[in-house]
Amino acid sequence: MSDTLAELSRAVLAFRDERDWSQFHALKHLIVSLALEAGEVLELTQWKSDAEVDALPQDPAAREALGDELADVFVYLLLAADRAGIDLADAFWRKLEKNARKYPVDKARGRRDKYSQL
Repeated sequence: MSDTLAELSRAVLAFRDERDWSQFHALKHLIVSLALEAGEVLELTQWKSDAEVDALPQDPAAREALGDELADVFVYLLLAADRAGIDLADAFWRKLEKNARKYPVDKARGRRDKYSQL
């Protein structure tokens, strides 16, 4: 089993296409689903202290639940990117370059300020 971004995208698209679900996957619906799934990740942390959240990966059931919800977010991210014609790997590298310009190491190292405050 391979884990490249392109192969993961092909796998989720094949899963979708085998079920004829593309007809339900307008970009708006995929973006809404992405946000809803991100909310489910948040739900795992609701009312928990920082220490409790940091401990989630140590509990097998909580770790599995977190992995499931993160995977759901990733699936919708891949589907939305495909629908929009966005190469996620390319978008990732371009965004990282933009962030490097906004947050130069000499100004941002060890700081949590927004780029406009550096």
